[in-house]
Parts: sequence; C-alpha cells; structure tokens
Amino acid sequence: MTTSRISDPRTPPSTPAVGCDVVTVPARQGLEAVDILRRGPGDAVGPVLHDDGGGTLGFLVPPGTAAAWDVPGSTCTGTDGRGLTLTPRPPVEGSDWLLPPGEADLATDPAVLRRALGEAARTIEAADSCR
Repeated sequence: MTTSRISDPRTPPSTPAVGCDVVTVPARQGLEAVDILRRGPGDAVGPVLHDDGGGTLGFLVPPGTAAAWDVPGSTCTGTDGRGLTLTPRPPVEGSDWLLPPGEADLATDPAVLRRALGEAARTIEAADSCR
C-alpha cells in the first residue's frame, strides 16, 4: 500500500482535512487486531484501509504517531502536516476502506493499537504452533 499520496484532488473542498498518520501491518495481523479492538470497550478502532491485493491494512492514527512508532513488523507513515481527507472514497489509490470514516472514530489510539497488535501477533504465533 502506498502512503505517500494521501491527498485526493477529486475530494470536494467542503470535506475537512484531518491530520493523521497511517500504521501499516500485514493483513493477517491487522484483521486479528481489528477483531481484538472491536471486542474491547467502546469504539476503540478508527478507520482502517486495506489494499486491493489484500496484503496489508492501514490504521489511521493521530498525527505525530510516526515519530515514536516502534512496533516490529509494522510501519507508521506521517502525513507531514498535509492532512488526510476522510471521505467515502479511499485516500490511497489501490486501496479500499475496511472500516470507513463515519462508522469508526477519527483515529485509533496508538497505545491501544500497539497492545492489540501485540496480542494479535501472540494469537497468530499460538495458532501457527498448533499446526
């Protein structure tokens, strides 16, 4: 999934730009993390992108998260203050919304996401060791 082009010139100018970073993870771990977050209290997961090939998921997180993101097996791309326009159309070409804006909070809390990704990795490791 390409995260360098996050502005879509086709987006109506009336849609507000929201600053956020994008945490990209392998799809299997990301889907497990989404399940973990959705089972938690409240609305713990924000909008989530998936690439058309199905290889990765991208969690929208608050701006500035990229500066301190250190979770192995994932990357966090900053928007460098350019903002991200949240509309029904995905902001990254070749992607689609798994959880679109409006059905989720504006961004996933990075600390909550970090815990969910860790739990997801442990779950996957345990499942794989049973084979």
